[in-house]
Amino acid sequence: MKNRPNAVSGMSRRTFSGLVAGAAVLGVPSLHAQSGNRIVLGQSAAFTGAAAQLGIQFHAGAKLFFDQLNGQGGVNQQRVEILQLDDGYEPDRCVENTNKLIAADVFALFGYIGTPTSVAALPLAFKAEVPFFAPFTGAMGLRQPFNRLAFHLRASYNDETELIVRQLTNLGLKKIAVFHQNDAYGKAGLDGTVLALKSRNLEPVATATVERNSVDVAQAVEKINAAKPDAVVQISAYKSCAAYIRAAKAAGYGGTFYNVSFVGTQALADELGKDGAGVVVSQVMPTPYAASKPIAREFQEAIGKGGNKVQANFSSMEGFLAAKLFTEGLRRAGSRVTRDGLINGLESIGTTSIGGYSVSLSPTNHVASRYAELSMLTGDGRVRT
Repeated sequence: MKNRPNAVSGMSRRTFSGLVAGAAVLGVPSLHAQSGNRIVLGQSAAFTGAAAQLGIQFHAGAKLFFDQLNGQGGVNQQRVEILQLDDGYEPDRCVENTNKLIAADVFALFGYIGTPTSVAALPLAFKAEVPFFAPFTGAMGLRQPFNRLAFHLRASYNDETELIVRQLTNLGLKKIAVFHQNDAYGKAGLDGTVLALKSRNLEPVATATVERNSVDVAQAVEKINAAKPDAVVQISAYKSCAAYIRAAKAAGYGGTFYNVSFVGTQALADELGKDGAGVVVSQVMPTPYAASKPIAREFQEAIGKGGNKVQANFSSMEGFLAAKLFTEGLRRAGSRVTRDGLINGLESIGTTSIGGYSVSLSPTNHVASRYAELSMLTGDGRVRT
């Protein structure tokens, strides 16, 4: 593996100035150069558009952790910062951003949001031999085949959909439909649901799609409602899922709605308001709302110290945990951090607990957690776990 220096090197003044300008628009510190006491991570994510809250909240949680880490001297006297670029949850823009970040010689790519964007970026990371850490997606296609450069914090969509289907069938609900985004994310969730149903000698009673970054759900509602399912599993972003729920109810559907975690639980609750009562969302992070686990207490205390600028929700919790796990890898990498050292550091973590959240990493396993549980929205915008 190549061990590039951490500094921005071999790029034109114009290219780097463009990166700095793009970063400044998003409110991150101006990075004139990546010096020896600074580790800069690159993040392409949705900060505008129909999935914006996912990128905004994940980034806020990660930045909260890194800012407090830097305030304590960083890791081996090195600050950790994130250079963020907006891709609007569009693969083509993500590719452009990723090429810019790689050209800027960021130390690692961190916290990409979504399957279609991550699928587009991953080959670029592999070709450049840049670590790709904690994408906000559970797609199996990003995990298999195994690659030493890719690390995942969260459980897979197969884990989440298995939990959802198990819950539904245990309740005696076997007529299950799937509403999914018409892209790699939607297909990953559909495949997981079909797999879970097939293991129980079942199949979806209907499937229908919505285009990415669209809320045009009328045809999907008509098709699925006609099948009269007991429940609809939703594999899409929060705006289209909310639009579907409202339209399906308005058309007379009285069944239940289940979502995977990528929907963005708080974003969905905010979007639905009172219409969210009873909607179920699978979770892959510990609850940020109760202090039942030490990591939740640490997160809440960090928000308090940070001036309450970060909203406590599952997306920001995931960013916070991703930053914490990444930092543990840096600590184990030694005083002179290289990309190889980071990978070796992460792989040396083994099985441990991060404040009650169990993780496991090794040279043959780069998926830290398979934790999944169900939560339910209330009619007043809250989440009950």
